[in-house]
Amino acid sequence: MMSKVFVALSTSVDGYITGRDPGAGRGLGDGPTLFDWYFDGDTPSQVFDGFRLSEASAGVFDAVAGRVGASLAGRNTYDDSGWADGGTPHPTAPLVVLSHRPLPATHERQTLVTTGIEDAVAAARKFAGDKDVGLMGGDVTSAALAAGLVDEVILHQVPVLLGGGRPFFQALPQHIELRLVEAVPAPGVTHLHYEVLRSSRTDNPR
Repeated sequence: MMSKVFVALSTSVDGYITGRDPGAGRGLGDGPTLFDWYFDGDTPSQVFDGFRLSEASAGVFDAVAGRVGASLAGRNTYDDSGWADGGTPHPTAPLVVLSHRPLPATHERQTLVTTGIEDAVAAARKFAGDKDVGLMGGDVTSAALAAGLVDEVILHQVPVLLGGGRPFFQALPQHIELRLVEAVPAPGVTHLHYEVLRSSRTDNPR
């Protein structure tokens, strides 16, 4: 079977994935963190060293992280996250970066794609093998949704209104319907897992 493409990001209730004024050298911006739930529990992650989550969050987080065979991020996410030194968002999966600008340096686990979201997803699928592709960032996610390339949307919704920052979703050319697969309440976060309904997706050969 072809690998699935999904996004799983922490988001505020008003739909931001960073605080205000994110960027290179400023990290994910100012304001409350969206990632306290990674470290506020007693259950160690089996995928990410150093993560200690609540029991409920650990089950969700590790199930999702274990699926990732390759990550795909846009340039804003790449710069905000400080991956210029060769880092990646996943401990074992390589990173594909979609950008029209060259990366600061060449790294073994990073691949630059400049020719659009379809080519970037195709490259990530090759790296992923029999695992799935995890999208990172609002621009890449919105582009992939508009192209009909996303299978699942997972929101780790933190109970805060940030009032500004980088939004999770950009404008889309049409509405996209989702089906709720699972909702898991946990300390400091609610995990919402949606399937993207194919009947509502842009007609795109896959």
